[in-house]
Amino acid sequence: MFEYKFVRIKKNTGLIQVLTENYQEIIHTHAAEGWRFVQFVIMPSAQAVGFPEYYELIFEKKTE
Repeated sequence: MFEYKFVRIKKNTGLIQVLTENYQEIIHTHAAEGWRFVQFVIMPSAQAVGFPEYYELIFEKKTE
């Protein structure tokens, strides 16, 4: 069995899409806690077609 964790990363609201958090640091921090990075998902915005609203990092960890 696996346990899953979803971490949301926000982006700025300007025309140039910039993440507000360092995704590499988030992945390294979770890896040190025993989580394995699995996938990222781009969540589309309902207001701005073609622009993501946020990103989600998916981690998994084997349960005992």
